[in-house]
Amino acid sequence: MVTIFGKSSVFQVKEILQTTKERNLELIANSLSYVKPRVEELFYDAEHFFDGFKDNRDYALQTLEAAVRGGADCLVLCDTNGGTLTSELIKIIKAVQKRFKNMPLGIHAHNDSELAVANSIAAVELGCNQVQGTINGFGERCGNANLCSIIPALKLKLGFDCISDANLKKLTEVARFVYEVANVGPNRYQPYVGISAFAHKGGIHAAAVKRNPKAYEHINPEIVGNVRHIPVSDLSGKGSIFLKAKELGLEPAAHDRDVQFALEKIQELDLKLPPRSTEALGTILEKVKELESEGYQFEIAEASLEILLRSALGQHKEYFRLLSYRVVDQKGGDGNGPVPEATIRVKVGPHEVHTAALGNGPVNALFKALLKALVRFYPRLAEMRLEDYKVRVLPGTGSTDAKVRVLIESRDAHDTWGTVGVSFDIIEASWHALVDSINYKLFKDEQRAK
Repeated sequence: MVTIFGKSSVFQVKEILQTTKERNLELIANSLSYVKPRVEELFYDAEHFFDGFKDNRDYALQTLEAAVRGGADCLVLCDTNGGTLTSELIKIIKAVQKRFKNMPLGIHAHNDSELAVANSIAAVELGCNQVQGTINGFGERCGNANLCSIIPALKLKLGFDCISDANLKKLTEVARFVYEVANVGPNRYQPYVGISAFAHKGGIHAAAVKRNPKAYEHINPEIVGNVRHIPVSDLSGKGSIFLKAKELGLEPAAHDRDVQFALEKIQELDLKLPPRSTEALGTILEKVKELESEGYQFEIAEASLEILLRSALGQHKEYFRLLSYRVVDQKGGDGNGPVPEATIRVKVGPHEVHTAALGNGPVNALFKALLKALVRFYPRLAEMRLEDYKVRVLPGTGSTDAKVRVLIESRDAHDTWGTVGVSFDIIEASWHALVDSINYKLFKDEQRAK
């Protein structure tokens, strides 16, 4: 199968190709007729078609006729500059269908007006049977039509059997894999496949979702390989804490059935709880509120939240303990950059380890020294890496003595997770986030080994 594109716009023909309208029609027909006998299927992409149609309807249609004469099996209408409104697109496609009644049509939409997905779906509803797009909408300028939104819309909302159920479940995995290959941080707010696509923060929302997920979800997240998230913050009720605990599998045996929650009765949650667990979860909620008032943010640091939950329920293992660390950022007068060095002492079981490392910056040096100390006991830490590091100055004095929040995103071969640390000292804030990240990695490895 081969695709050839040609110009549909008089402006493009004269200004960009710098040729005549007649010569452009010859180029289209002759190029396609040359390729046609040599391929099984031949597509023609009508570049700038919608803009060309709006400027000169007759000539735009003539370019399609030239493609048909050349032997095109499908005419793909391109909104190359991404500026066509959906209402305009519908009228233009109908005009094309009237002229080319039995010709298969496709759609190629760009996202410069943030309408690429809407325009692609509208085209399919009108009868176009081929969609050009990219995973995660990657492309020049504002991107191409996002297949991660188009595919589930066609399958789940329009009833087109364009993909198997088994493959649709891989959509989130594929989206994140492509982000990884492209070395681009995932868009957590991306529909269908983003981490926040099925996240419910407010206590009222979380309570409603517990009763029936349809209250705030347009599809079941598992259909596209995503999961429901219950982030916890100062907007959360105890119901959210319970839902989060249940999501993490924290539901051992028990008894407290009398306690009424602000948003839900404990019986409605259908959880089996350990003695005094409702008391513990109430304490967690207060702790979360206290930490968020200090500047912590758990919506994008759920690994830190999970560690907090497990610690409160007595289910957190101490993999190592800090004895001391020292970070030196030494700069000489020779004009060269500073040389950061971190020295660390930790205890792993009965063993005390003392190591040092240089790094590209003090936090990197601290991370390297910590890994150097631990990897002999936990070899799989070698596959872990820091994917992203963000520092935010928190509201306050606004000067150099302000408190900072450090958010770290980490990754291994299986997963991505976020952790958070807050302090007036940027190194200490980074340390807290690093420790949570390593603890989470060690816990997950232990769970996978069982």
